Amino acid sequence: MPDASGSHDSALLQRVHHVVERVRTAERQFGRKPGSVMILPVSKTHPTSDIKTIVSAGFTAFGESYLQEAEKKIATLADLNLQWHFIGPIQSNKTASIARLFHWVHSIDREKIAQRLNEQRSANLPPLNVCLQVNISGEESKSGVSPAQVHDLATQVVKLPRLRLRGLMAIPVRSHDFETQRQAFHAVQEIFRTIDTEPEISAPDWDTLSMGMSDDLEAAIAEGATILRVGTDIFGPRE
Repeated sequence: MPDASGSHDSALLQRVHHVVERVRTAERQFGRKPGSVMILPVSKTHPTSDIKTIVSAGFTAFGESYLQEAEKKIATLADLNLQWHFIGPIQSNKTASIARLFHWVHSIDREKIAQRLNEQRSANLPPLNVCLQVNISGEESKSGVSPAQVHDLATQVVKLPRLRLRGLMAIPVRSHDFETQRQAFHAVQEIFRTIDTEPEISAPDWDTLSMGMSDDLEAAIAEGATILRVGTDIFGPRE
């Protein structure tokens, strides 16, 4: 009888290989430095056994959106010394645990959340790497500040000593048209570049564009993405 677990792991590793090839091909196509774009496997709703399989392929960082689920995974996999990225909406009552457990937060969209993370980040830990989430398409269903509010939020966050402001995160409105995808990501890149020139912000580690997922990663790479958050094309559809 076939080993179902082995077959599952083999399919998982095949999907990982395919995503890596897509990313490296896009890097070449759009003049990006080879290996300059990080693939962040989004492991939310998927078991720790799948994460271990991905680790065997050389990955050491994972994205999670649901705190309660992530807490269990982080504890179970503590011996692997993985880097954890929180990429979902943040409720005020969850900031203490996020500040304690995660290395990155991609989804800061208001000053109150940033202040709480700063206050609750232990001085024994390195500063928490953070990105500001921009609602680039103006969707009411999505979190994030408007493009016009990014400057003011960045001005506040960069002052917080236990946070390390790294860049922007965005989830544009879904489209299957490549040029439409590029336009949205280009708008994020323009904001990123503008903030980088603002002397009153002066974030020394401003280097991250967290944008692009399974359906639009090529367009994101074309417009400067440095972190791709890939779930479905690595782990497969959620059951």
